[in-house]
Amino acid sequence: MKLRITPVVKWLLIINTLMLVLTWFFASIGIDFYKIFGLFYPKSEYYSPYQFFTHMFMHAGIIHLLLNMYALYLFGVILEQVWGSERFLFYYLFAGLGAAASQTFVNWMILHNFYNAVQNFSIDPTLQNFRFLIEHYPRYFNIDKARAIMVNWNAVDVNAIRDQVNNILQQQINIPTVGASGAIFGLLMAFGFMFPDVPLMLIFVPIPIKAKWFVTGYGLLELFSGVSNIKGDHIAHFAHLGGMIFGYILLKIWYKKNWRNPQKLN
Repeated sequence: MKLRITPVVKWLLIINTLMLVLTWFFASIGIDFYKIFGLFYPKSEYYSPYQFFTHMFMHAGIIHLLLNMYALYLFGVILEQVWGSERFLFYYLFAGLGAAASQTFVNWMILHNFYNAVQNFSIDPTLQNFRFLIEHYPRYFNIDKARAIMVNWNAVDVNAIRDQVNNILQQQINIPTVGASGAIFGLLMAFGFMFPDVPLMLIFVPIPIKAKWFVTGYGLLELFSGVSNIKGDHIAHFAHLGGMIFGYILLKIWYKKNWRNPQKLN
């Protein structure tokens, strides 16, 4: 069934696509849009508060954009038809901002102690402090190389090791979060909340699953992936969860008012 595109969904599709095109264009003349509009860790030199809003219109590439925009079209059109454009836009932005807040909070929990440990090592670059870093934050280091450094500690250039450790820290705090995924997961939550028994199918698993179980399963998968914290996984799983959680909170508030007749919500 072809869905007739709605006004807010149409403009969101246009803006997100335009931002990716502009990102490519300005990259060709040496201007990095990701450093300007992506969401950075607050201690990063690139961080600005407005990024909580702008990051949701940035994407890492064409596949990232297409997947998010397809989901926006699929779920957004239906929700905008039910709620109206103003309420739909408010929900979308609320979920996206909630996703940004969640991801920033989790990044703070993960990186705050690592940041402090690196600062301690920079002030006092001893073998003991280096070992503390390796034992408590192994995912950030090449363990074999780190062990070799510890074995030959008296022969290494401590200043060079300190620079390497600080570079690793800077790399971690300068990884931006980009994408509409948090807001999209909020839409997925809303669809499952409103139409729990409508069957949905994953692209690669063509088996119909009721929306309520689809949303629950996806949420648990994101939680597991986020908690696993696998090295090399740069997907913002807690942003996805944040979009779902903040979306659910807003839905419950609306539901308590007058959910069954959303046109009369105030």
